[in-house]
Formats: sequence, structure tokens, C-alpha cells
Amino acid sequence: MDNFAEFYQQGGGWMHFIALAAVIGAGVTIERFIFLFFRFNINGGQFFNQIQKLVMANNIDRAIKLCNAADKAALARVIKAGLTRANKGEADIAAAIEEATLEVGPAISKRVAMISAVANIATLLGLLGTIFGMIAAFEAVATVSADQRATALAKGISIAINTTGFGLLVAIPLLAMHIFISNLAKKIADEVDLYSVKLENLLAARVRQG
Repeated sequence: MDNFAEFYQQGGGWMHFIALAAVIGAGVTIERFIFLFFRFNINGGQFFNQIQKLVMANNIDRAIKLCNAADKAALARVIKAGLTRANKGEADIAAAIEEATLEVGPAISKRVAMISAVANIATLLGLLGTIFGMIAAFEAVATVSADQRATALAKGISIAINTTGFGLLVAIPLLAMHIFISNLAKKIADEVDLYSVKLENLLAARVRQG
């Protein structure tokens, strides 16, 4: 901890901006992980198989109750929208499913891109700190007296190296988490697209059969 405090202090004022980016990035990452993994996520294949069996048994009410049991999950919300129109025409079923899909889509992808954006900002702030650190180092060589030159030069180089290191230290974990969270969001969105179409076809066939 003492070594990090010294590392942080030697990086100068730019370290505060990078630290702010780290806090924002961590906050968004944790919020998205909780929201997507614990709320919106569901085993799509298993869930739809249960729904399919209930629909084929003409037990729509029980299928809706199954959706209500997982009402936070994106797929369950879309499936429920279609099931509530199960006794309507094909056009009504398709419209309900499409509307629900359009509603959950932005919620799935919300703030996911922000994680990589903050990671890139942290990297750029580190590079900007490097530039100003090198400027300070060159100025020290040119303007500072000989007895203080080594100290001033070391200070400028410390700012340059430490800000770059801290920027990368923040950016790399955020980019790794962005890959994980964006893949999770894509998996949820793909399941919504796949099983909403399957449900639409299933309910349409049920309507045609009377």
C-alpha cells in the first residue's frame, strides 16, 4: 500500500483524473454485471422448452405464470408479451412480441459501450500525463540549475512513466470486463431474438389449428 501511495504521488495531478476514470468504469461494470447476469439472464433453451410444452398442452395461463416467476429476465418478458396475445390473431401476436423485443433491446445494451470508452479515456489520460511529464523533464534539462537538474529530471520522468502505468492498470481490466459483459449482453439479445421467433411460430400454428 505504501508503494502504491508513493507511485500515485509521484505521478502528479494526472493520476487523479485516471483514478476518477477507474471509479466510473468500475461502477458501470459492477452495475452492468449485476443487471445482466443476475436480472436479465436466464437459461433460454430450458425456459423455452418448458413454455413450449405448456403451450402445446394448451395451458397458456400456466405458461404466463412461469414467465411471471422470472419477470426480470428479458426473455421471459418477451415471451409473456406473446403469450398474453395467444388467443388473438397472428398479427396481434407478432406485434406484441416485436414491441416487447424493442423494449428490452436498449435495456440489454445500455451502458455496455461506456466501459470500453472509459478504458480508452484512462489510457489517453495516461499518455497525456506522459507527454506533460516529458515536457517537464526537458524543461528541467534546459532551465534548472545543475545541482537541481537530476531531481527535476527524475520528477518529470516519474510523472511520465507512472501516469502511463496507472492508465494501463485501469484500462486493461476494464477492457477485459467489457469483453465479458458485451458477450453476455449479446447472448441475452440472441436468445431473445431466437426464442421470440420460435414462440411466434408456435402460437401462429396454434391459432391456425383453431
